[in-house]
Formats: sequence, C-alpha cells, structure tokens
Amino acid sequence: MPISSTTTPHDAAPQPRGRGRASAKGLHTRQLVLDSALSLATRIGLEGLSIGAVAEAAQMSKSGVFAHFGSREELQISVVREYFRAFEQEVFFPAIQAPRGLPRLRSLFTHWMKRVAQEIQSGCIFISGAVDFDDRPGPVRDALAESAQIWLNAVTRAIAQAKDCGHLRADTDEHLMTFEIHGLILALHYEARFLQSPGSIARAELGFANLLQRYATAAAASLN
Repeated sequence: MPISSTTTPHDAAPQPRGRGRASAKGLHTRQLVLDSALSLATRIGLEGLSIGAVAEAAQMSKSGVFAHFGSREELQISVVREYFRAFEQEVFFPAIQAPRGLPRLRSLFTHWMKRVAQEIQSGCIFISGAVDFDDRPGPVRDALAESAQIWLNAVTRAIAQAKDCGHLRADTDEHLMTFEIHGLILALHYEARFLQSPGSIARAELGFANLLQRYATAAAASLN
C-alpha cells in the first residue's frame, strides 16, 4: 500500500469521452514540465523555483507552464509530491519486499542509502526545503513536512515490527531509533555534500551497523 495519499477525487474521476487524446497530451506535457521543475529544484531548491525559471528549463512559454500549474506555490507543491513519489518507488516499495523484522529494516536503510548516494551529487529538496521553509507556515511547508513525516513513520513502523518479531530488544524505543537512523542520514548529507568529507558513506553504514548491534537480540544473529 502506498505510504503517500496524493490522489484526489479529481484525479480519480472519469474523463469525458472524446477528450482522451487531448487529456493524454496535456498530462504528458505537464509531466515534462514537472520533470524540468524537479531537476531544477534539486539544484537551486524549492525557493528558487519560479514559473519563469521552469519555463526556461522546459523550453516553454510562461503562459504554458502557468496553464498546467496556475501558481508558483502549486508548482512547488507538485514538485514535492513528485519527489516523494520517486522516493517511494526507489526506497519504500523495494524495501517492503523483504520479510518483516530486521531484514525489512535493513532493506529500508540500504535503499535509503542508495538514494542518498544520488542526492549527494544532485541535492535533496527535503533538506534544502526544510532550511527554506522551516519558519514559513503555509501549504509548501505542510507538503514538505507531511512527506518527511510519512517516511519517518514508515521507518518507525518497521522498527516496531522488528521488535514484534523478536529481532530487536523489547525495550527498544522505536522513536529514538528512528531519530538515530535519521541523524545518520542527515549527517551524511552534511559531511558528503557540504564538507565533501571522504569516507562519509562508509561511516554512515558503520553507524547503522553499530545501532543494530546495540538494539538487536541474540535471535537476530541468525539473520546476518
């Protein structure tokens, strides 16, 4: 089951007959614009997005971009949702193919690290967006915070399941462990992208291994 819920009643409503080709073309164009906006946002951040900048990147007119999104804010929110959709596809859905418990938790972290390895080069709009919008209430901040919280809730749920399976100690605080795992990812972004510190990825992986060693039960040893 997807961990996001971006489908709206409008999205699910049947389209009138005779408009299928036009609608498909419009959706295709909108996706091309959104791809350009997402690529731009990873480099300059959500705050740097504008109808004009995206129009130039997509090689379209400003009115063409505006026709698909209507406002800069709607464009920013759409980029957040598209970014999270890609995150789901690359991290969450592959990971839940692993058995519940420690195997799934490890898979979540492994796929998350693969995603981060890409973001070190391209940038992460959740991190840059948190800096730009942390003290700016509004729909864009809400979309960013909701996406991040949904993902952290999924990690917390995986930890709780690992406890239920007897792979993690019964006294494990799943919220604290999520905090520690998230801290490793944030530190990795800072060290690898900002400080360009060699060996950052290896240190993050070792940090996760140390966490598991601290929280895992003796029964989990057979899962290595």
